[in-house]
Amino acid sequence: MTPEQMAVAMFGGLLVGIFTGFPVAFVLIGIALIFGFVAWGSGVTHLLVTRTFYIVSNDVLVAVPLFVFMGCIMERSGIWDRLFGALQIALGPLRGSLALTTGIICTIFAAGTGIVGSEITVMGLMALPAMLKRGYDKKIATGIILAAGTLGILIPPSIMLILYGLMASISIAKLFTAGIFPGLLLSSIYLIYVATRCFFQPHLGPPLPPEERAIPLLKLAGMLLVTVISPLLLIFAVLGSIIVGIAAPTEAASVGGFGALVLAIIYRAFSWQMLKEAVYRTVRVSSMILLVAVGSSCFAGVFLRLGGGLLIEDFLLGLPIAPIGLILLILLGIFLMGMFVDWIAILFVFIPLITPVVGAVGFDPLWFALVVCVCLQTSFLTPPFAVSIFYLRGVAPPEVTLPDIFRSVVPFIGLQLLGLAIIMIFPQIILWLPSVVYK
Repeated sequence: MTPEQMAVAMFGGLLVGIFTGFPVAFVLIGIALIFGFVAWGSGVTHLLVTRTFYIVSNDVLVAVPLFVFMGCIMERSGIWDRLFGALQIALGPLRGSLALTTGIICTIFAAGTGIVGSEITVMGLMALPAMLKRGYDKKIATGIILAAGTLGILIPPSIMLILYGLMASISIAKLFTAGIFPGLLLSSIYLIYVATRCFFQPHLGPPLPPEERAIPLLKLAGMLLVTVISPLLLIFAVLGSIIVGIAAPTEAASVGGFGALVLAIIYRAFSWQMLKEAVYRTVRVSSMILLVAVGSSCFAGVFLRLGGGLLIEDFLLGLPIAPIGLILLILLGIFLMGMFVDWIAILFVFIPLITPVVGAVGFDPLWFALVVCVCLQTSFLTPPFAVSIFYLRGVAPPEVTLPDIFRSVVPFIGLQLLGLAIIMIFPQIILWLPSVVYK
């Protein structure tokens, strides 16, 4: 068997291993070890150790557990409960006000954490029962939580953008800057959709009853000021320091974690039990991400050394289609894989392979990075893998069934694809802010 044939077999083995349900990290490491041993014997151990050392010694990845910790602390600090209460009163007269409040909080929440599970779990416990109690349509209520709850993977500080930058050798600061407007665009699309549907079909999302929003205007303004300003100041401090170059992502993440602890103390939510739970969750999430990173690095090392990267590059560049057609083909592949494969595996395995192809056909790597990340966001909603659906189902009231949730995501997947089309047609949505900040 030639090295190229082994690379193809290696790729096939990866797909079989993932679809059989084995943990992705162990599939990646196992296939790399087996095919590497067949190709070079015991010499593969040096390659695997080198690739592993590259990952564990990369200081960029230190930002991952720090941002996860920041998000876990903010989740438990009580900030979002207070913000939800203030915003639902402020938006109360509008039809669909609770759904709109949920979308806005998810957007702010997204900028406070780079992980999805926290957002959906918190909003599923806090917002979903409130919407169902007031007669909201199940599809609107669950759909806005699922769609807006996935913005944490796109709006910085996003774990996805950190890992993408590592895989594609792109500045994390530039990726964070470029990710702001696409994330806000998707949030706006969701909010416009909900507001429009509830305006023309009031039974889908009735306004808050007058007696529940009877509060003096001055008191309401004070509530909004206190609940909105504190998390936004922390978010701006973290992101702003990265974007303008004052701090590296790792340093800013450290400040973010400390700032989240300070907010928890200010809101009187801090306890040693809360800190213990946040640390445990941080360790679990970070360990999973970093183990997949090690496995993907080992897999990519063997695959590329067998000539698999050149094989894929020659195949894609040899297709008789225009460059934009090639991009659409890659995105279609990512979209379909997202139905069955975890986004982390897609990112670590495929991005190093397709990035040279994108550069060869003349597209901006920064633009392509955000296009891929928006496309990958659909993987959280597309069954059967759709992890967001199962996060929400785990905390949803009994009357919200799994079929209800599956039906609710259909229009929002369409909205995500609409957002993807817009940023592809108008690339300056991605590129304008980085061009201004990094002249």
